[in-house]
Amino acid sequence: MAVEGNEDVKAMSFEQALDALEKIVDDLERGDVPLDQSIRIYERGEALKAHCDRLLKAAEDKVEKIRLSRDGKPAGTEPLDAE
Repeated sequence: MAVEGNEDVKAMSFEQALDALEKIVDDLERGDVPLDQSIRIYERGEALKAHCDRLLKAAEDKVEKIRLSRDGKPAGTEPLDAE
């Protein structure tokens, strides 16, 4: 994967990266992009996907669920089960 030209991806929000990735998918699906450009935008898409995966994993790690005591009152938090 080419690192040059994709440094801006690290500064994108999840939504920005997802929008850019969707545009790349649309461009590639249309099939009217020259081969050399297809390779470049595919590599950018890989960088965007990896960035989205990292941001999503970080968000999932922050999510917690509230534990309730026997009488139904909040008794603390615990990590959300990743099922």
